[in-house]
Amino acid sequence: MRYYEVRCPVHGFIQLDDWEWTLINTPEFQRLRRIRQLGFTDYIYPGAMHTRFEHSLGVMHVATRLYDALCANSSQVLKSELGYNEDGLRRDRRLIRLAALLHDVGHAPFSHASEDTFPNKPDRTRYSHEDYSAQVIVTKLEDAIKSHSLNQNYRITPEEVASLIGYDVRFQFGSQEVRRIGLLREIISSQMDADRMDYLLRDSHHLGVRYGVYDLERLVNTLRAVSTDEGLRLGVGEDGWHAVESLILARYYMFTQVYFHKTRVAYDHHINQAVKTILKGTYPEPQKIDEFLQWDDWRVLGYIQKGRAGNHGQRILERNHFRMVFSAEATEEDTKLYTQVRGKLSDLIVHEESASKSWYASGGADIPIQMNDGRVRSLTRLSPAISAMEQRQERRYLYAKPENAQQARQIVKEVIDKWKSTRSTT
Repeated sequence: MRYYEVRCPVHGFIQLDDWEWTLINTPEFQRLRRIRQLGFTDYIYPGAMHTRFEHSLGVMHVATRLYDALCANSSQVLKSELGYNEDGLRRDRRLIRLAALLHDVGHAPFSHASEDTFPNKPDRTRYSHEDYSAQVIVTKLEDAIKSHSLNQNYRITPEEVASLIGYDVRFQFGSQEVRRIGLLREIISSQMDADRMDYLLRDSHHLGVRYGVYDLERLVNTLRAVSTDEGLRLGVGEDGWHAVESLILARYYMFTQVYFHKTRVAYDHHINQAVKTILKGTYPEPQKIDEFLQWDDWRVLGYIQKGRAGNHGQRILERNHFRMVFSAEATEEDTKLYTQVRGKLSDLIVHEESASKSWYASGGADIPIQMNDGRVRSLTRLSPAISAMEQRQERRYLYAKPENAQQARQIVKEVIDKWKSTRSTT
């Protein structure tokens, strides 16, 4: 078997084999070279030009490290509780690598920035990029997965690969298969998954910030399968909980300092509106995957450059974005002030945005920590920082046109001054 190496600025050399190389060279995966990881974040941080292509390679690399650590640290648990043997462990290592490599093949142009342009499902919820990724895997990449010569040793199906990123594969309820898939899914998508472990380090590297840096080596070395009331979960030993804490805090800092940046929020709005103009509606549904895959950043930028993306496209082209004139947390007190400001600004406001994110989910989703004395405790229980953190934060933004921004900010100042004066006399 031939092996290949790709140099990564975050992880060093990433090794690939013939099967993975074949998948990477498909048009569907090569399209990720033309999908930026962070939309128009380069308008604020010029280095943010990296793509879903390199991120996907990084996620495969990190997921493999997590799986190998899981097998090394919890081999007996995996064999006794999930019925693994050595052949089974080797097979699922391959499955994890394929799922991690392909988890983002369904992203739309400019990644999350244009996901508001996805159509709705029959149940009125919006399709996600995972829905598109799963469709690509089980249709466009079916032959590359099923028919590769190396798969004679594994018999892995496209549906199995897609099941690790949320594709609905029906297994017998209560079987070991359900528990096995559930544990493997946590490596791909959970509060401690390979996806965020890679993008936090990668985004920090390209943006030139340190907000997303955490101790990956310690986290990997202490990883293990932990038996909880919810079943076998991905967790860490007692020596690793500070590393997990740093991962959660790194994600919090990146959202508050980078992903929710006022100008980035403005450009997410502009690209959404530009894409809606270009498409005259929404992206094609996952069932029309060939049509969907024709869209990438290059094609959208072509429409923008030719002046065929409306006013919002022109604002992107000229970097003449809407200006934020006021923002506030969605607390009861701030909401009262926000309402007053919004009322005074009236028609000067051209866009309102609400950016919200769940930083950490406690309860059954809480990351389990295996203590040295055998007890299992949750990260929330051990970490004062995580337990004190609001589990969800929402921030509201008001935007005006550039030519009206100074006038709008003066009105905002007057409202705030009056607000302060009123509060000081009560």
